[in-house]
Amino acid sequence: MPKAPPAQRPKPATPPSAPSKDLQVFANPAPKRDYTIRFAIDEFTCLCPLTGQPDFARFQIEMVCDRLCIELKSLKMYFWSYRNEGAFHEKVTNTVLDDIVEATRPRFARISAVWNVRGGIYTDVVAEYRKKGWKPAPRIELPPSTVDD
Repeated sequence: MPKAPPAQRPKPATPPSAPSKDLQVFANPAPKRDYTIRFAIDEFTCLCPLTGQPDFARFQIEMVCDRLCIELKSLKMYFWSYRNEGAFHEKVTNTVLDDIVEATRPRFARISAVWNVRGGIYTDVVAEYRKKGWKPAPRIELPPSTVDD
C-alpha cells in the first residue's frame, strides 16, 4: 500500500507579506532640517533579461527628505517585487530612483547599486536626483576628537 503524502500546512487566507510596488510614506518628523537617511539592501535579486539567470546586487539609498519619508516594510516589499522580473542593471537602478522620487519628492536622493560579477565584469550604477533649487549646506569639517586620547 503506497504511503500517503505528508499533510501540508494550510496557507493563511492573507499572506503575512507579499511583494509590492506600492511605496508607503509617512510625514518627515524634522522637515525644516536637512538630514541624511541611508538604507542598505544587501540581498537584491532580479533576473537577467537575456538569459533569465538571477542577478544579485547590493543597493544603498541616501536621501534628504522634504515632507515625506519611506516606510521600511514597504521598501522591503518593493525590492522583493523585482525578484522575478527581468531587467538590465541600469534600468533597475534608475527605476528605483524614479519610484522613490515619485513617492517622496525628496530634496536629494542617490541610489548606488553594486552588482555581482557576471562574465568577469563588475557593474556599479549610481543615479541621483536633486530637487530644483535645493542646495545642500556646506559640509563642516570638524577637528579630530581628543576624547579617546
